[in-house]
Amino acid sequence: MTEIILMSDPRVAAVSVQDSDEPLVDVRRDGSLLVDERKADTTGSYAHLRAGVLDRLVKAQALLPDGLRLLFVEGYRPPSLQRRYFDEYAAEQRALHPDWPADRIRAAASRYVSPPEIAPHSAGAAVDLTLVDADGRELDFGTPVNASPEESAGACYTGAGDITAEARAHREALGAALTEAGLVNYPTEWWHWSYGDRYWALMTGAPTALYGPRDLDIRAASGWSDNVVRKEK
Repeated sequence: MTEIILMSDPRVAAVSVQDSDEPLVDVRRDGSLLVDERKADTTGSYAHLRAGVLDRLVKAQALLPDGLRLLFVEGYRPPSLQRRYFDEYAAEQRALHPDWPADRIRAAASRYVSPPEIAPHSAGAAVDLTLVDADGRELDFGTPVNASPEESAGACYTGAGDITAEARAHREALGAALTEAGLVNYPTEWWHWSYGDRYWALMTGAPTALYGPRDLDIRAASGWSDNVVRKEK
């Protein structure tokens, strides 16, 4: 079995970042991607990505079989929200496994939520997405988007064996297009793909990551246009 490198692995945090200062852009601005609202927030932060990531998603969509389109679910996630998600899921793991040491809890939590300091979503580098057919219906991937390992009995892992042939074919179609466009998958979550972050750099052998965590300027974000970003301090 191929080794799964988790986000908590020290090799991920060891990757240096030379941020390109590429802007976060609103993926809704030109209608090139279908955007789902299940993770919508009042500021619209969820619908932002680095410009280079959006360009690659548009390329990936063009590579899909006829009749299929990407459905964007969530992109950028503010560092404070990422921290909350991680802490909440880590607390669930501690409740389930009170005898586990802190490092094992951290590793278990990182199967589903990235540690905040290296989280691809907080860099605007990661996207959660799925596929829809020509009528806009979501395809079967074996689990819903964002199903946890506990909820799905591990079927959320991209290479899980206990899914139908149809779900496997859909995962392969999505993966082929996104890989061709230069993104990498986090193998515990079939829906999570990224470009330019630390995990991407480690998986591809890039010398540095292109994007680090950012705070989105909400005032700029309200305009559905290119948005100013501030480096996280």
